[in-house]
Amino acid sequence: MSSLPSVSDLRLVEAVARHGSLGAAARELLISQPAVSNRLAALERRIGERLFDRDTTGARTTPAGRALCVEAAHVLDHLGTIFDRTRAAAHARTFTVGTFSSLAPWLFPALEELLDDTTIHQVVEHGDRLTADVGEGSLDAAFVAVANQMRLPATVIAVPVGSDRPALLTPAGVAVGTGRRPFAGLDVVAYTYDMSTDALHERLSELGARPRTAATAETAVRMARFLQCPAVLPHGLARAYAQHTDHLSPAPLPGRLTLFMVTRRPPAQELAAVVHQLPARLGLRRVPAAGAADPSQTAAVGEGGAGS
Repeated sequence: MSSLPSVSDLRLVEAVARHGSLGAAARELLISQPAVSNRLAALERRIGERLFDRDTTGARTTPAGRALCVEAAHVLDHLGTIFDRTRAAAHARTFTVGTFSSLAPWLFPALEELLDDTTIHQVVEHGDRLTADVGEGSLDAAFVAVANQMRLPATVIAVPVGSDRPALLTPAGVAVGTGRRPFAGLDVVAYTYDMSTDALHERLSELGARPRTAATAETAVRMARFLQCPAVLPHGLARAYAQHTDHLSPAPLPGRLTLFMVTRRPPAQELAAVVHQLPARLGLRRVPAAGAADPSQTAAVGEGGAGS
């Protein structure tokens, strides 16, 4: 028996988890309930972990079951688009591109403009998952800020797109102090799109703040207005979401963020050609060319590469 799960295994686990019942999953899959029970037990033996706690009230996922359900949903969603992507590829140039949620509203319209004769399939996910998807071939490119903070698959290359620095967004009527502890006694909403959240919170605490985490840049700005407190987030996104009543200034803390385009080697010519046009559209500073004329060769980060 193969150690790899079959599509029917993944559909079985997803259906049981969604319905919370072996009987309901059996009716959806058009098989008997004993067959569902036997197949689920066989899958658990192959994995070596219990996936569901089952009793007379239904079936509830265990931690192992929840983890498998997340992976199953990811694979099934990808499988569901294979035929559509195959048909589209026969008629037009198509790229599947991923990025994180805060950048998606700005990146995808920019790519649609710059690649106007190309179909862009949009994917939103965390940066580490997107990078792995590029490595396995299910994404053509990912625009992420964590490429220099993780080990990259050997099959990919990370090209710097642009850099950014933390900004301070202060809603109307909110006062920030001066000196060594300008945020003394203040909540400060913090958002960053790389892996420096803990360091950002630590630095804000040193400046007297009570850091509060936001899941996205837009959430950070809305929280700041609702709580009447400052927000610290990347300048490009702060500028995109700021209203005329908000005050934007450099944040009183160090740090630089770099957005990367991660692709398989070598990058598609169309994608490499738009790299130098994106910073202006995303509110980023262009990364110095370091003497390289080809954007696909500019300060690239290889496997396990470092740099900011």
